[in-house]
Formats: sequence, structure tokens, C-alpha cells
Amino acid sequence: MDPIEIEPTESGGYSLWLEAGTTDVDEIIHELGHEANGYFWEGVAELLVASEAPSLAGRFSPDPEGGAFCAYSDDRAVLEDLAARLHKVATEESRLRQLVDLAATTGFEFDD
Repeated sequence: MDPIEIEPTESGGYSLWLEAGTTDVDEIIHELGHEANGYFWEGVAELLVASEAPSLAGRFSPDPEGGAFCAYSDDRAVLEDLAARLHKVATEESRLRQLVDLAATTGFEFDD
């Protein structure tokens, strides 16, 4: 089951929702010294944008909370791109480890 959903909002935009604590890599997140919460996933999104998808910068509004990472945009394609990138991290241990290693080497800190 994919822990990420994109839905239309009442305002005519779209929301991306990632349910924290429901991904395939939750145990690995803990093993790496982090909390599998919405703030961690906000950091993942920020790092993904900075390192490989700068075209997404400023095109969505993150709104994390303890139990989920949410992002809003008027452009569904932006959220679909972000969702595909988040999905790889949420389902592939090697991809998660790669990003956490990147964070460590660049001085990026997750706010979890």
C-alpha cells in the first residue's frame, strides 16, 4: 500500500498526504537515529528538492505535523513529481540511506 495520496482540495488546489509511521522504511528511519514523523518527511522533501529537483522549489507549501507530512500546490503535476520521489524513499531502504548519508555529508539536519 502506498502511504502517499494526492487529493483535490476545496479551494481548487491539491494536497499531498504522507501518513508517517506507515512506510516500508520506518524501522530503518529509527535505526538511523530519526523519528518517522511528518517533520522527518518534510526534511526528506526539502533535501530531495535541493539535491535533485530544484524546479520544484517554491512550487508547493509543506505543512508537516507529527503524524503526517502534507504539502499543498495549485499544480497537481508538482505534487505528483514530489510524490514519486518520496515514494522511492518510503519504499526503498537503499534510497533512504543514500539521502540520510547525503544529509550527513552536506550538514543538512532533519527537524524530527
